[in-house]
Amino acid sequence: MSAASIGGGALVLLLLLVMARVPIALAMILAGSGGIIWLSGPAPLLGQFKTLLWGVFSNYDLSVVPLFLLMGHLAGRTGLSRDLFAGAHALAGRLRGGVAIAAIGACAGFGAVCGSSLATASTMGKVALPELRRLDYAPSLATGTLAAGGTLGILIPPSVVLILYAVIVEANIVTMFMAALVPGILAVLGFALVIRLEVWRNPASGPRGAAMGRAETLHNLRGLVPVGVIFGIVIGGLYGGWFTPTPAASVGVLLTGIYGFASGKLTLSGLRSSLLETASSTAMIYLIILGAELMKILMARSGLPMAMADVLGSAHWPPLAVLALVLAVLIVLGAIMESLSLILLVVPFFWPVISGLDFGMDGEMLKIWFGILALVVVELGLITPPVGLNVFVIHDIARDVPLAQIFRGVAPFAAMEILRVALLVAYPPLVLWLPGILGG
Repeated sequence: MSAASIGGGALVLLLLLVMARVPIALAMILAGSGGIIWLSGPAPLLGQFKTLLWGVFSNYDLSVVPLFLLMGHLAGRTGLSRDLFAGAHALAGRLRGGVAIAAIGACAGFGAVCGSSLATASTMGKVALPELRRLDYAPSLATGTLAAGGTLGILIPPSVVLILYAVIVEANIVTMFMAALVPGILAVLGFALVIRLEVWRNPASGPRGAAMGRAETLHNLRGLVPVGVIFGIVIGGLYGGWFTPTPAASVGVLLTGIYGFASGKLTLSGLRSSLLETASSTAMIYLIILGAELMKILMARSGLPMAMADVLGSAHWPPLAVLALVLAVLIVLGAIMESLSLILLVVPFFWPVISGLDFGMDGEMLKIWFGILALVVVELGLITPPVGLNVFVIHDIARDVPLAQIFRGVAPFAAMEILRVALLVAYPPLVLWLPGILGG
């Protein structure tokens, strides 16, 4: 059996293990180790472990991950999600469908301090769904809005998945954050447009919110200030060159903690719980990274990515056709796998294929453009049937709403995501313009 065939067999084994509900980290470790042993025997694998663990876990760039995770956990415990929704409600609630638009805005804001799609969907679902139900929003629109809004956590900077993509392809993390901002804003505007079109088509699906008095409006708007300050200092500091990512994340943790204790919403018990949750999440991510490194070593030794690149090259497919195929595979896998695991698994496999094609831009720009496209289609996979993970997160909160109804509600948002992907593919400056301006 050829080396490339062994690499392909390891990938099939990995997918079978994932479908059998084996934890993704363990599945990658088993498939990667098994493939390396099959290719070279156990001695090279054991020799690799002498330096692999230290080499992976001592990477300074990864130190930003637990810090941003801690920032997200603290934000959840300080009530920032409720404050964001209340403030957005005050701004948009009187529009027809405005409370759903407010939920999208709050998802974007919470994603900016959380960095996780599943956490954003879960947190904002618990905060916003009761209000949407109280106002008698159509269940499909209410749940579809929250499932789609949750996807914003993966792209709105700072994003943990974006950080790990940058580490894998050796891109600049700050540059990736810059590149994600415009596509993230496009997502928010696109989702808001979907809601407006839905309530125009069926006005009863999205009633207006109750009028607020001036005092209540001002009180709710003040709740937006903490997130604005934290996001402005962290991301503004990154864009302005005041911080590198790890110090920026440290500042974000400090500011979130100070706000939580000063407002009385964060206790020592809450801080302890946040630290334990961060440790648990970080351990899981690092174990997934180890598995991804083993798969990366296997792919390099088997030559499978290069063999695929040669096959596609000999077929004389246009670069955009290859890109479309890669993005389609990511959408399918994104429907059954968590975004972090998916990026760590497939980017080392697909990046050598993409980097060997001519898209009319240099290697650094290609890293940025492909990374944003990959994250956007992984977002799409989170709301794509049959196993869109965000849909199941929302269904767990709204158990009385059938899954089929949630998928119907999320379908217009998925269509808008496809339109956004096509726009970013057709016009790369939407991704590359801001890094070119601020990075230059």
